[in-house]
Amino acid sequence: MRYMLLVYSKEQASAYPESMQQIAETHRLVMAEASQKGILEGAEPLRPTTTATTVRPQHGKSIVLDGPFAETKEQLAGYYILNCKDLDEAIEWAKKIPTGCQGAEGCIEIRPLLEKPAHMMVEAAHH
Repeated sequence: MRYMLLVYSKEQASAYPESMQQIAETHRLVMAEASQKGILEGAEPLRPTTTATTVRPQHGKSIVLDGPFAETKEQLAGYYILNCKDLDEAIEWAKKIPTGCQGAEGCIEIRPLLEKPAHMMVEAAHH
């Protein structure tokens, strides 16, 4: 089963460069281990929410807004996509992923990916 592990962090400008280097190194180690085990399908950091653009439908039109769509305590900082045998394995991987990516500790949300039937993937590739 494929899982997306969403990395949420609390954005703070007071993050120390030394701690950010350590966090980046931990991410590299987790990605290397997952890759070595053949389960890493993707992992990417995101830029801060100050760079976000939100498109919101309103009265049949689309409104484009600068910034995130909601005020939250934790912001989405990045993701991993892992092909794990079950949720327990995904949880073990989530425990290894640092969440202080944007300055303060956050959390990891684990979401199973909705697998599309093979015929839908073939149809999408032809369009």
